[in-house]
Amino acid sequence: MTDVVVTPADPTSSPARAALRAYYDDIVTRWHARPATAAEVDELVAGAGDDRLTPPHGLFLLARRGGEVLGCAGLRVLGEVGEVTRLHVTAAARGRGVGTRLLRAVEDEARGRGLALLRLETRRDLVEARRLYARHGFTETERFTDDPYAHHCLAKRLDRPTA
Repeated sequence: MTDVVVTPADPTSSPARAALRAYYDDIVTRWHARPATAAEVDELVAGAGDDRLTPPHGLFLLARRGGEVLGCAGLRVLGEVGEVTRLHVTAAARGRGVGTRLLRAVEDEARGRGLALLRLETRRDLVEARRLYARHGFTETERFTDDPYAHHCLAKRLDRPTA
């Protein structure tokens, strides 16, 4: 999908909110092995803390082809550590490199900010995400969260940009 463009977005914008709703719908549906309810998705959206995905403490990205949003990803900046979050690709766009484009854009942004490490947490049932992270050099690390849904904690050291 060479015509996919990844750009920063305000996480409160309509396209970003729709992408986040798709993300939450997908993870709830997978966890419960049944379709997520609107109330479940609304509750997660309301309590998500996506305001931490805005500059200077973070970034939210959308992957688009034309006017269609294919996925999203977030970066939270915590000192010299960046946390990858909300990485999601729509079912129709999976397997076409969209996740790679989003993850590379997050990594590029983190390097540009001089971050030394990226980390993330993921669930055991999100097998496509775990494969993506492994392909891009993320490895298991010690647990850094008390989130009961975080079955895997992963990290990747980043090369600092050269002047």
